[in-house]
Amino acid sequence: MINVSFEFFPPADAAMEATLWRSIERLVPLAPRFVSVTYGADGSTRARTHHVVSRIHRETPLTGAPHLTCIGAARGEILDTARRYWDQGIRHIVALRGDPPQGAERYEPHPGGFAYAADLVAGLRSVGDFDISVAAYPETHPEAPSARFDLEYLKRKLDAGASRAITQFFFDTEVFLRFRDRCAAAGIGAPIVPGILPITRFPQVRRFAERCGASLPAWLEERFHGLEDDPDTRRLIAASVAIEQVHQLERHGVRDFHFYTLNRAELTYAICHALGVRPGGQVSAARPASQPSIAAGGLE
Repeated sequence: MINVSFEFFPPADAAMEATLWRSIERLVPLAPRFVSVTYGADGSTRARTHHVVSRIHRETPLTGAPHLTCIGAARGEILDTARRYWDQGIRHIVALRGDPPQGAERYEPHPGGFAYAADLVAGLRSVGDFDISVAAYPETHPEAPSARFDLEYLKRKLDAGASRAITQFFFDTEVFLRFRDRCAAAGIGAPIVPGILPITRFPQVRRFAERCGASLPAWLEERFHGLEDDPDTRRLIAASVAIEQVHQLERHGVRDFHFYTLNRAELTYAICHALGVRPGGQVSAARPASQPSIAAGGLE
C-alpha cells in the first residue's frame, strides 16, 4: 500500500489562488493521506495559511494540515491558534521551529514563545490529540552543530509526541537510505517520510538547496543543462528523474511519500500515476522487479 501526502503554500494574489485551487482539484481524486499548507518563513502568512486550510477542510474531502511554527508569537497565541483548528475539526498539524525573519543573522526564540519544535509539539499535545508531523534533515540541518546532534533532536521531537518525520527534499536516494538506517540505530521507530520535490525550474531548486543544505548531484545538473529555454523537454526530464527516484525508494520498502508540489499538480500527478496511486484506488502496489527503469540509465 502506497500512501502519499502533498504540500501547498498560501497564495499571495488572486491569480496564484486560482492556480492553487486548480491544483488541489486535480489532486483530490488521488485521496492523499493529508495535504499540508506552509507558514511563511517569518510567520507572515498566518492568516492566509488558516484561510486555505479552513477552505480545504470545508469544501473538499481532504485532510488539511496547517504548518505551525515557533516564529513571531507567544505560547498562548500559538496554542489559541491550535485550539481554533481543533474546534474546526482539524486534527493534523505540521510543527516546525520556523526560519528566522528575512535579514536576521540567526534564529532567536520569541520572548515567551516556544523555543524549538520539540517544545511546540509538547504544547500541541496539551491542547488535543493531534496527529503531528515534524521535519527531518537527511543531510543535517544547516544550523545543527553536528549530524549526531541533529538526529538526537529529531528523536526529541518524536518523543515529545510527533507521529512522523517528513524529510527535507533530496535527490540522492542513498542519502535517504543511510539516514533511515541511522534513525533506526538511534531508536527512532516513527515513520521517516521522504520529501519529494519535482523539479519545475532548476535555478529555483538550486536556490532552495543552498538555503537548506541539500546537495545537488552532478548528474542532476547535467540532465538539466541547456534546457533553460526548453520547458517541454525540461518537464519530461523532471518527470523521469522524480519517477525513478520514487521507484528506487519503493524498491527499498518506502511506502509513504510527501510531495512538495509548489502549487502545481502536473508533475506530482504523473509521479503518483507511475506509483499506482490513481483515482478510484491504486492499480498496482509496486513495479515488477523485471520491468525496465523509466529513466534511461536510472540514478547512479
